Amino acid sequence: MNQNWLALEGKTVIVTGGASGIGRHVADALLAVGANAVIADMNVETGSELEGAYCVQCNVTDKNSVQAMADAVVAKFGRIDALVNNAGINLPRLLVDVAGEKPQYELDEESFGKMFAVNVKGVFLCAQACARQMLKQGGGVIVNMSSESGKEGSQGQSAYSATKGAVDSFTRSWAKELGKYHIRVLACAPGIMEATGLRTAAYNEALAYTRGCKPEDLSTDYSKVIPMGRDGKLDEVGDLVAYLVSDRASYIAGTTVNISGGKSRG
Repeated sequence: MNQNWLALEGKTVIVTGGASGIGRHVADALLAVGANAVIADMNVETGSELEGAYCVQCNVTDKNSVQAMADAVVAKFGRIDALVNNAGINLPRLLVDVAGEKPQYELDEESFGKMFAVNVKGVFLCAQACARQMLKQGGGVIVNMSSESGKEGSQGQSAYSATKGAVDSFTRSWAKELGKYHIRVLACAPGIMEATGLRTAAYNEALAYTRGCKPEDLSTDYSKVIPMGRDGKLDEVGDLVAYLVSDRASYIAGTTVNISGGKSRG
């Protein structure tokens, strides 16, 4: 495909949590089509560059940090054409540790609070700060990163799934509020994806316990659960996001686009 087809050259797109995982691949996809990709992440230094992407340090759970990030992007590029609300955290937890063997993997206020702070409050704060700038300049796009678990639920990931359900609801409501001001709000929901590099041994241990198995027994036979018979590629999410923030997707708003190989319901 001709990369110029998306007409994103010179457009400024913020990717929260863009220093690693899906966010890194989204930033790479944007850079490949000529956009000014901005990585807003806790683990970068403001003013630095990461493989061509401009970096701004940001804690998405802190209002002042978020506003400072938005201000820094406007100071650098003059506008914010799109925001990709990608930063997120997933802590596998059971509602009740029925076996009573590992109470640390039972949902508590601390783990609940962390997930909702990043995945819900962070999405709200970043969307609000960037929408204010988009209103000043006459338009923009907000893409929220959801998950198939927000629609389907997920064993051992109830709180995480709930945060993504909230993201879907934010998306529908904000699209109704902001559409008249030429700001599109939509979301994408990845399903089972290839390893991001963020999936640690500790995460696998927690997930396996909540699924009643050993870490080495976590299923990787995708032919049984995904109609397309494979996991998703991170670059495929990046390509989808690049399309969604472009004017080629100008009539798509208020919806969550599944990217799950046919596994998720719409």
